[in-house]
Amino acid sequence: MSSDKLIIKGAKQNNLKNISLELPHNRVIAVTGLSGSGKSSLAFETVFAEGQWRFIESLSTYARLFLEKLDRPDVESIENVRPAIALEQKNPVRSSRSTVGTLTEIYDHLRLLYSKIGVPHCPACGEEIRKWDPASIVEELIASHEDAKAMLVFESPLMPDKLKLGGYARVLQGGRAVDIEGLSGEPPFEVVLDRLVIRDEPRLADSVESAFTEGHGRMKVVVIDGPTRIFSRHNTCEKCDIELPEPSPILFSFNHPVGACPECKGFGNVLRYDEDLIVPAPYISLEKGAIEPWEKPAASWWRRQMIKGVKKSGISLKTPYNELPEEHRKLLFTGDENFHGIDSFFDELEGKRYKLHVRVFLSRYRKGVRCPACKGKRLNPNVLAYRVSGLDIHEISDMPISSLTKTFSDLDISLFDRDVAKEILSQVEMKLRFLTRVGLEYLTLTREAKTLSGGEYQRVNLSNQLASRLMGTLYVLDEPTVGLHKRDTERVSDILGELAELGNTVMVVEHDKGVIERSDWVVELGPGGGHLGGNIVFTGSIKDFIKADTLTSRHIREKVSPRPRRKKRPPVRFVTITGATGNNLKQVEAAFPLDSITVVSGVSGSGKSTLVMDTFAKALSKELQVGAQTPLPYSSISGHESLKTVKLIDQAAIGRSPRSNPATYLKIFDHIRKLFAATPEARGLGYGPGFFSFNVPGGRCETCKGEGYEQLEMYFFEDLYIKCEDCGGKRYSESALGVKYLGKNIHEVLDMTVEEAASHFSSVNQIGVKLSLMREIGLGYLRLGQPATTLSGGEAQRLKLCAELGSGRQRDAVYILDEPTVGLHPNDVDDLMKVIRMLVEEGNSVVIIEHNLDVIRQADWVIDIGPEGGDKGGSVLFAGLPEDLAEEPRSHTGKYLKKLL
Repeated sequence: MSSDKLIIKGAKQNNLKNISLELPHNRVIAVTGLSGSGKSSLAFETVFAEGQWRFIESLSTYARLFLEKLDRPDVESIENVRPAIALEQKNPVRSSRSTVGTLTEIYDHLRLLYSKIGVPHCPACGEEIRKWDPASIVEELIASHEDAKAMLVFESPLMPDKLKLGGYARVLQGGRAVDIEGLSGEPPFEVVLDRLVIRDEPRLADSVESAFTEGHGRMKVVVIDGPTRIFSRHNTCEKCDIELPEPSPILFSFNHPVGACPECKGFGNVLRYDEDLIVPAPYISLEKGAIEPWEKPAASWWRRQMIKGVKKSGISLKTPYNELPEEHRKLLFTGDENFHGIDSFFDELEGKRYKLHVRVFLSRYRKGVRCPACKGKRLNPNVLAYRVSGLDIHEISDMPISSLTKTFSDLDISLFDRDVAKEILSQVEMKLRFLTRVGLEYLTLTREAKTLSGGEYQRVNLSNQLASRLMGTLYVLDEPTVGLHKRDTERVSDILGELAELGNTVMVVEHDKGVIERSDWVVELGPGGGHLGGNIVFTGSIKDFIKADTLTSRHIREKVSPRPRRKKRPPVRFVTITGATGNNLKQVEAAFPLDSITVVSGVSGSGKSTLVMDTFAKALSKELQVGAQTPLPYSSISGHESLKTVKLIDQAAIGRSPRSNPATYLKIFDHIRKLFAATPEARGLGYGPGFFSFNVPGGRCETCKGEGYEQLEMYFFEDLYIKCEDCGGKRYSESALGVKYLGKNIHEVLDMTVEEAASHFSSVNQIGVKLSLMREIGLGYLRLGQPATTLSGGEAQRLKLCAELGSGRQRDAVYILDEPTVGLHPNDVDDLMKVIRMLVEEGNSVVIIEHNLDVIRQADWVIDIGPEGGDKGGSVLFAGLPEDLAEEPRSHTGKYLKKLL
């Protein structure tokens, strides 16, 4: 059998229908198809899982002990599978210590660079610090102080009698040389080794060398009627006498106590009690409960003493908090002789932090603020004193990658330093080049890794893989173009091709037309999603695929092009925000129309999320008094008077625990449990709805506590999750599984896809309505009991949209969505837009951050930000109808939209 092909036989994982494939190695293979057609089941849960299984099989005996407990992919055989690396959209980072710099290892190279060629500067006066040796000291003295009288002095810890035995007669005290005889005081003493006239004579060199040796690499030269010079072989400032630690890679790490700022421990921010959290509703008075923590029953004494005391201090109880004078608001925190302030309340609770509920309570009123000691730089002053080309390590790291690339190409360092750091500079420049190529030139190395979107995190990993130059590897990627502008997707396609040219097989799950067109081989699964998918619709070269008659190939040939459904009348009511200057925004003024679908577009890093999420959404929620988050700086917001609320439907997970799933999130599991409790078997056995919950004791499996799996701690590896041996992953005990509703037990119901469940519960209105919404929005392939932790950001976002639509009529709300088309086939995008249009028709407004051209052309209004990413972005290029955007010459979005229209 040929080894240049990946041969898959009888794949039956999830909804795959016993499929067999032969895929070429060293090529880019695009796996496409409708949402839920089985793409991830084939690429990740079959091919990647088998590669991972075989890798563990090659490890130690200890690791292999757990292999028999691991589920192997449901496939008859896979031949010629290579070691596999999966690059998924999920961002697993939760720690604030991880940054883009540490993820890419560029910061590790910078630490090495600064330890090798960093030039120390005094933290106090800013002067460059020089290391001295006897020869260079003599040269300096002759050059600067020739023919001047001077005393050569060194510091000694010895007592006067010992110094006398050593032949020394004088010490320096109060700037004068005094005799050792009758000397008082405790060591150390500044011993005068020689008094001489500075001339180019052997005596000067001998005396300097003796003083430098006796002073253990440190000496002082007191020039009579001149300056006092300090010379050290260490990093010591001559003026301020401040000594810096010797440079080493660990010194420049903010994750190690040696280099970290002592105040914030290297986090860059500290937790402080926040006035906005303590007084979340500043428009009400003290009497009506403005101070939120004191409205709790346990804090009633604090409230009573405040009410009683503030009258004596002249503070009004009836005036809204935000209308009180500044000095009165400060007094409420500090307190005075008449009452105890808010600070005293929290100080007392700090003494009870050993109690869990107290720690939870205190965390509600604190938020991270920039560390006052290091100003957010994470490092202590001694570390920041080292500079390369005039920049400290934080200043270098805080540049956008586009600027950093230019800085490294023009470093102002000596030829000797450049030769010393040759390999380090080469590695850094290579990694920066790859980050730029994957469209991340707007990021900084200081950006916290946990704040990256799933798409950004995946592209960081992609750049790391490019830098590693591996060969003979199988890469499996999940939509690497997520979050990328159409302009940038071409770069990603080029990179995937390069990985294949190096001798790797690249399997990419993708809907993007550009990536599919530039792949070598295409596999389309379908014809539908869920139980209607899992079949091979097409497999073959890209040339044959373009000619084929499949849903995706027709989209690529642009034969499937539904006419955009838009409002006929232009919008008349707007919410306008002015003077937005957060991050890279440049005094932006933007008007968002009401009763419309508005799309905010622009290249990656242009400022879309900064404008919509961090400024507009937070400012609007604050004005409407539905949130207390602080928006980024802006001047004013107007036109919101008729609105009731603002709802952010983002890509954050719907739950952090595997116990959370679509059924529990949409509240349909409550109805399902009631249906099971109402069956004759359950009533006869006395089982209530709670018996069918996997969160409380009753019908659940007590071995795994209803989770269906057990966690195995693996030393040197990630922990493994294996099916519970008692329940076989079914979560429930035999008694609960014995009860059936319409022939299905509770586990079988949770294992149904939405499509299957919709027909099973078609007669139950409370369940059927929400399941129909999920089908309409392209989630018909999800299983009811699928753990929330396995859902992509796009799936979580569309579930939240379902929850909103299914929660009853809501009018005069602004819904904000962040790239809702993530993971959707072009055919499903139209269905999504129909659902979003329903929100508008019910009297709401929708603002969408999106790159997808099909969404942009169906919008009522488009705001385009740009023209580029990072510092070159942050301006509104266009606001108006999509067809007019196509004529805007400065807009990259307009250029691609024009081709489509």
